[in-house]
Amino acid sequence: MNPTIVIVDYGAGNLRSVEKAFEHLGYPAMVSGEPETLLNAEGVILPGVGSSGSAMAALEKRGLVEPLIEKANSGTPFFGVCLGLQLLMSGSDEDSRPCLGLFPGWVRRIPPQLKVPHMGWNQVHIKQEHPVFSGVDTGSYFYFVHSYYTDPADDTLIVGTTDYGIDFCSVLASENLIATQFHPEKSGEVGLKLYENFVRMVMLKEASG
Repeated sequence: MNPTIVIVDYGAGNLRSVEKAFEHLGYPAMVSGEPETLLNAEGVILPGVGSSGSAMAALEKRGLVEPLIEKANSGTPFFGVCLGLQLLMSGSDEDSRPCLGLFPGWVRRIPPQLKVPHMGWNQVHIKQEHPVFSGVDTGSYFYFVHSYYTDPADDTLIVGTTDYGIDFCSVLASENLIATQFHPEKSGEVGLKLYENFVRMVMLKEASG
């Protein structure tokens, strides 16, 4: 039986497109907003669109904040997508409500002289190797839609950057945690490759006990 990957449902994610991506890979993931289901997951996907404040309020209302932090700290493979990346930080310019605080750093608004949101295809320049980016070339194009970007306190956590008038962190990772500002599920075959690699990461973790 395959390990269970849970796509976290807190009312703020493009869940169906993420779910379809895993179906396409032949590895169905479970969509759930139940804390107990999340705690039993062998892999976690935290998607998200919208604002950090409303997302954190929704996570708190559903009792998902502590389970998310527990899974992230337990070594469970964990993949944040778009807003799901920003929620891993300490806080955001967008709202006074604290984020999950799994990574020290801040979420900042894209400077006003640039067109907001940053929307469409852009390149990701890979700065260091990571299993989820195995077989993916630096400079590959992925699909972005966002008005804020992450500014981590520790630059060694930056796996990929993207140029949009500013050079911003578009991939962040530390051990079992990886998160992208872009949407792999909207990024064609190269995006599916990331999810395929994440599945492999989950299966290797389970096989190693």
